[in-house]
Amino acid sequence: MTKTSGLGKTTLAIFLSACCVLPAPASAATRKSSTRSTRSSRHRYVPREKAVDPTLGDITENDDPIVRAAAVEALGKYNGSVVAVDPNTGRILTVVNQKMAYSDGAIPCSTIKPTIALAALEENVITRDTMLKVGRRKFMNLTEAMAHSNNEFFEQLGQRMGFETVSKYARLLGLGELAGYNLNDEHPGAFPMTPPQKGGVARMSSFGEGIQVTPFQLASLAAAFANGGTLYYLQYPSAGTDTNPFAPRIKRELNIAPLLPELREGMLAAVLYGTGKRSYDSGGDELPAGKTGTCSDDQSHVGWFLSYADEAHPKIALAVLIRGRSSLIKGPLAAGVAGRIYRRLREQNYFASLPAHTQIQSGR
Repeated sequence: MTKTSGLGKTTLAIFLSACCVLPAPASAATRKSSTRSTRSSRHRYVPREKAVDPTLGDITENDDPIVRAAAVEALGKYNGSVVAVDPNTGRILTVVNQKMAYSDGAIPCSTIKPTIALAALEENVITRDTMLKVGRRKFMNLTEAMAHSNNEFFEQLGQRMGFETVSKYARLLGLGELAGYNLNDEHPGAFPMTPPQKGGVARMSSFGEGIQVTPFQLASLAAAFANGGTLYYLQYPSAGTDTNPFAPRIKRELNIAPLLPELREGMLAAVLYGTGKRSYDSGGDELPAGKTGTCSDDQSHVGWFLSYADEAHPKIALAVLIRGRSSLIKGPLAAGVAGRIYRRLREQNYFASLPAHTQIQSGR
């Protein structure tokens, strides 16, 4: 299967047209600015951010050493956390910066949008082709709204469904509850009982206002998107022994497989030409899907990225969280961390070394 398998014609056409347009010759000033931006993008930490060691205090004996090494290298000196899991079993592959991962969590920002999209599709509020007005002369369908993380689109969906419906689906997908099994220090995050005062259900549906999620919860959610709709409890391998091998534990079957092609279309578009394009690995066959999140809470700027790879035979699901004072702390920065993880794993033939799972049944 090629890298673009599963993409709709519209998504592929937009991506190809974007790739094939040649830029105009740059002026000397533009070239100078471009060089400065390129150098900045290679920094291990954003200027004005204090470099940290996110691995301090981590207990690593149960982590997959290959995945952990890739995640540690990709995260660098950012004040962030990475949770990686096997989407086919819920097995935790690594947790980098366990102090942050086991904390109360953070506002989900735009990573709430896949949940809102699924709810709207299930409730027949929209179809994949529904065009909503998001500007004076601008309309978008779900794929474009996901790719570019359009707030107006998802605020309209939240308002049309209402708080109770949005809450029902968010809780069904694991928000507001523990994601793990026997993870003693895990927090359940938080989910409001009433619409948030700031922006109501509209802002809740675009930024996740009033919600707190943890990296464990978003990794679990990404895994369910990857495997076709099974929400597993996240577990360490130590849950089993030689006489009692690791056994996956299903929390619930979500029955969302028929809706996933539309959702994945938008998440793939985000990686190809949207807000998550820093996660794209041009040298690999494992095309990732993902969704960024960018906003702030009362502690810091927040950048999220939830993702999985590859699309046809998913072998890893990721949640990346970065916090900091700089306004440059954003979802695309977290997507870049995921991209470096994918590249490192590909270079080490990690994906090739794993057995291919049966292709997920997503209605394709």
